[in-house]
Amino acid sequence: MDRRATFDNLWLAGALVAPQILLVVVFFYWPTMQALYWAFSTQPPFGGTNQWVGWQNFEQIFSDAVYWNSVRVSIVFAILSTALSIGMALLLALMIDRQLAGHKAYRFVYFWPYAIAAPAVGLAFRFIFAPDAGFVSAINQLAPNLWNPALKGWDAMLLIVIANSWKMMAYNFIFFLAALQSIPRSLVEAAAMDGSGVLRRARDIQIPLLAPTLFFLLVINITESFVDSFGIVDITTGGGPARATDLMVFKIYSDGFKGLDYSMAAAQSIVLMLLVIGLTFVQFRYVEKRVHYA
Repeated sequence: MDRRATFDNLWLAGALVAPQILLVVVFFYWPTMQALYWAFSTQPPFGGTNQWVGWQNFEQIFSDAVYWNSVRVSIVFAILSTALSIGMALLLALMIDRQLAGHKAYRFVYFWPYAIAAPAVGLAFRFIFAPDAGFVSAINQLAPNLWNPALKGWDAMLLIVIANSWKMMAYNFIFFLAALQSIPRSLVEAAAMDGSGVLRRARDIQIPLLAPTLFFLLVINITESFVDSFGIVDITTGGGPARATDLMVFKIYSDGFKGLDYSMAAAQSIVLMLLVIGLTFVQFRYVEKRVHYA
């Protein structure tokens, strides 16, 4: 007999969920509706109510070479950051799963970076990789101007990729380690008894069984790279040099809060939201087909 739990007191149920609904409406739906309104309107230069302009703001940003540069830079950043963070987290999780000496201490320490705020991460890496003060200064003394993120675009891109990957690596590590520990030990032990080495066991048994976790982290990391990288970019490079690290989310901030062009910033935020939704749809539509759930 199928018994379902019921809640007879609807007023009490409504009172319990009302705070959460209010938070979602105030901090998610209301700002989204405001962004839509600003994206299809423009503010008169001398004040007054907004004027409806339709697709004019979108036509302007799509014809702007600077905006397309930010799109290209964002895609490069997302690919590099996701690949590095997932790859390093998987390697660390495989090492910890072998329960080597001190694995409990390492397991605890590896999660710390995710608890650090993005601006703090950016500030730390800005100092560590400073060409004249950080440890890279010793390299620059041997090879002058080999590393200078203030002048070289690829150096600046590499700096924010490393900083963001270091932060997300901790998040990925926890999921990979949990997934590895859910794999029956009998499978790994049987492969070891058959003579399979550490790399062979990881390649043929462990990594294939991590496919659902890997897919989940792929979606999360790509989304985070597009929408949660502002703090690192703002502190480390400020979008420079020569817009080499001018990510889409940072350009929205620059146009909206520095350039005071709220309509263009709102239009860009809508495009960014649609881009993230589109990438997520593609991943679920095509990439998930290659994922096998045990």
